[in-house]
Amino acid sequence: MAYKNLMVHLDQGERTAKRLALAVSMAHEHSARLVGVFGQRGHAQRVGLVSTWPSEAYAAARDASKRTFEEATVGLANVHWIDINRGSDAELLQHVTDQARYCDLILMGQHDERSSAHVPDDLVAEVILNSGRPALVLPYIGDFPTIGKNPLIAWSNTREAARALNDSLPLIAHCSEVMVLSLCAHLEDGNNSCAEVARHVQTHGITSKTEVILVEDFGIMDLLLNRVSDRGADLLVMGAHAHHGLPFLTRGNGTRYILQHMTVPVLMAN
Repeated sequence: MAYKNLMVHLDQGERTAKRLALAVSMAHEHSARLVGVFGQRGHAQRVGLVSTWPSEAYAAARDASKRTFEEATVGLANVHWIDINRGSDAELLQHVTDQARYCDLILMGQHDERSSAHVPDDLVAEVILNSGRPALVLPYIGDFPTIGKNPLIAWSNTREAARALNDSLPLIAHCSEVMVLSLCAHLEDGNNSCAEVARHVQTHGITSKTEVILVEDFGIMDLLLNRVSDRGADLLVMGAHAHHGLPFLTRGNGTRYILQHMTVPVLMAN
């Protein structure tokens, strides 16, 4: 099992180089096609009452992105670079999401509130929740030379968790061991569900350990991040939930909380 069609989101952010390097490495490993999608905010250039697009600033960033992508992907057999060519938040969200539907995995970067925002705050969440494809999201701090060698699976026995687990299999195929962590309200349900996950990954040649933690809604995501840290995990795999109203509201909040506070790469799917 392998990823055969990868997409990486590109912008002017300083972490874009990290994403691109990882994407290139994964494309080599999986003999995959790599699509670089340049998309960031921009404003039309105005001279009096006349507006022109793209602006000089956007065009310069676009051209630099294309050069960098072409240089980084030398040696890959199948690459493609795309300019979204839209500057408004709504258009950017729509076009990046649309493009993501045609790949096996999307590589994106955590939103960094400390720096100038090249993309909308909710770009990553919108793509994950609306593209129908899994995303591997890199934190805005830290270097991650290996990803998926020591993964932690946040299991909740939901459709979203099942999608994330199975979409992560090519990434964790060569891990030493996977930790399956069930955060649930009933011990028996958690034990039974974890046992099924362990049997499933075993059919893919992956050994696992399981743990069930009984929790209330409050503090679940902090508890999960603490387990990631305690285990020294290099990847968190979990389902992504949208807001559907009560009683599911906290699931959507949890997804966004992880995207804001993640400390290791996260693979999410909806």
